[in-house]
Amino acid sequence: MSSHPLQKTMSRARSRRIVLPPVQEHIIKIEDVIDTGDYYGAQQMYKSVSARYVAAERYSEALDILQSGACTQLKHEQITCGSELAVLFVDTLVKGKVPYDDNTLDRVRKIYKNFPQIPLPQHLGEDDDMQQLSEALGAAKTRVEGCSSFLKAALKWSMEFGSQRSGSPEIHIMLATYIYSESPEVDMTRVSYHFIRGDNPKKFASILVNFMGKCYPGEDDMAIARAVLMYLSLGNLRDANVLFDELKKVEEREELELPDSELIEFIVYLLLTLQRDALPLFNMLRANYKSSLEREPVLNELLDEIAEKFYGVRRRNPLQGIFGDFLKMMG
Repeated sequence: MSSHPLQKTMSRARSRRIVLPPVQEHIIKIEDVIDTGDYYGAQQMYKSVSARYVAAERYSEALDILQSGACTQLKHEQITCGSELAVLFVDTLVKGKVPYDDNTLDRVRKIYKNFPQIPLPQHLGEDDDMQQLSEALGAAKTRVEGCSSFLKAALKWSMEFGSQRSGSPEIHIMLATYIYSESPEVDMTRVSYHFIRGDNPKKFASILVNFMGKCYPGEDDMAIARAVLMYLSLGNLRDANVLFDELKKVEEREELELPDSELIEFIVYLLLTLQRDALPLFNMLRANYKSSLEREPVLNELLDEIAEKFYGVRRRNPLQGIFGDFLKMMG
């Protein structure tokens, strides 16, 4: 037999009146358990105690416990535990309908900064070294997956409770930076996806410079072209220019040599063309550099988006093909 609505209301009221001790008492008690090395036991305590505060709709205190737990577990390099509590922190932001603001963003940033950044071992040779490398690669993968799951959840929260349709620019930058610095095999398309939704094209330029110093031949001009075109596909000519100007400044300081390729030549002409109403010139550029643009199918997908954004050219199949599939995957 189902409960009467009045009984349910009274039950909820009672749950809110449950006497719970000050949060700091719990935090100190659980940190004592951490100090004994019982990370699993501490994890269960963080989860059960925070759940009681959530049930009582005391979200602020639940958030304090989960933030403390995530940071403490991550400081002890308990990545799986720390990531789980970090995601629960974001879940609680959503349950409590906490608005996106600088204060809460700062709390997300504090958890993010506790995710370890550990360089992979270099100059390995013997079998023992290969085992060490294998373990290091596995640990790096766990770190990236854990941090990504936390920051992706935070992005969704920021979309729902903030003003930016594509999510917090600052969280996009955190995610792009961590993926780049910690991934054993860097996926520059994924890194670029988040950087172009961020608010720091100069930082993106410095990442591209770093990537160009270690990538395979032929990947450098593609990474630059893809980054510029991805900015432009969002209609963001300003940041596309800032990014490319930063790369040219690095070249002028003789810290980098921009690739001497037709693809880079195309980007230079394209950025000039998009500053005026010149659809015929845009189409001519695409025709003249057709062979270079066919090196990667996503380039023409992006250019179709750019034609629509800057010149109102309707796409026959909007958001279809490789670029559309990629956007769906990232979302």
